Amino acid sequence: MRYHNITTDDMLNGDGLRTVLWVAGCTHRCEGCHNPITWDIDGGIPFDDAALKELFKKLEPDYISGLTLSGGDPLHPRNRDEVTEICAKCRKMFPNKTIWLYTGFTFEEISDLEIISLLDVIVDGQFVKSQFDPKLHWKGSANQRVIDVKETLNLGKIVLFD
Repeated sequence: MRYHNITTDDMLNGDGLRTVLWVAGCTHRCEGCHNPITWDIDGGIPFDDAALKELFKKLEPDYISGLTLSGGDPLHPRNRDEVTEICAKCRKMFPNKTIWLYTGFTFEEISDLEIISLLDVIVDGQFVKSQFDPKLHWKGSANQRVIDVKETLNLGKIVLFD
């Protein structure tokens, strides 16, 4: 897997102050995407042990609410295994922190992936430029959903995070 950046103290990509891993690779290539530099699956730099240590170091402070995975698309087929492994390690090391994931896939398309049970919130769906609204919370276009994964799995129906 490759990535572009690890940022911290982010308030735009999930609830609270978050550490964000920006992965490389996206097949959706949405018109109006705010981060097209991340589309190339071979872009960025390799995600290695040093990057993993940096990520977890940035997650350590008590004031950091959790990890957000964005990009690109963390669920690009070439990213899925490593992103799942990162989430499993994060869940084990930081059981009280939340894990958010942004993807252009819909929840219905990815609901059978192993990673789903490791997540707290998924922001799903492709960005649709004609449905852009800067007033939306944690998403860019009205078609996207901010899904409470735990409640969705418990109830067997989509539950939105508020």
